[in-house]
Amino acid sequence: MPVIVLFVHGWGFDASFWHPVIAHLPELDCRTEDRGYFGAPDKTAPDGPHIVVAHSFGAMRMLAAPPDDCRGMLAINGFDRFATREGAPGVRIRVLDRMIARLASDPAAVVRDFRTRCGTDAPFGQPDVPRLKADLETLRDADCTGANANWAVPLISLHGANDPLLPAAMRETAFSACPDLTRDTIQDGGHLLPMTHRAYCAAAIANLVERAA
Repeated sequence: MPVIVLFVHGWGFDASFWHPVIAHLPELDCRTEDRGYFGAPDKTAPDGPHIVVAHSFGAMRMLAAPPDDCRGMLAINGFDRFATREGAPGVRIRVLDRMIARLASDPAAVVRDFRTRCGTDAPFGQPDVPRLKADLETLRDADCTGANANWAVPLISLHGANDPLLPAAMRETAFSACPDLTRDTIQDGGHLLPMTHRAYCAAAIANLVERAA
């Protein structure tokens, strides 16, 4: 059975985030999950052997609850813990607290400012405040570093050296406990590698599919 590719986007984006990369993979069975930040959620579940391609927060979600018959994950701009605590590298908790507090009064501005910091001014739909807030709280509170040891299949961590969102120490230590971890860095890349380096990401996906077959 051919290996399915399940695409999982990060906070503040939707399934359309993956369209530029998928366009480079016409020969693969590509399926996208949508978290429902700007419309109805789509919890697509693969019905066979698959790999996960997850961006940013999507990688942490997959670590916490991996789908059945997953053969590997490409974590692009990903992490296993977002907020800093107990001296561990990450984003300051007060940054997330401010975003959460502002969501109720001006959700579009919170999303727009976040996406601008990531590196895009592309338009987006009407924000679903409860969904966005719930996942911001997860970003602030969750710690999936312990789940790494249970991720028994290959995990490739692909980062950009110029990521404006993730500190270097955070990128360099993410997923450290995974038994089968490979790190890769795009020197001129930022936080939106599937948009800015789509061919590179597509090649990495194709290689992982071949490895998982």
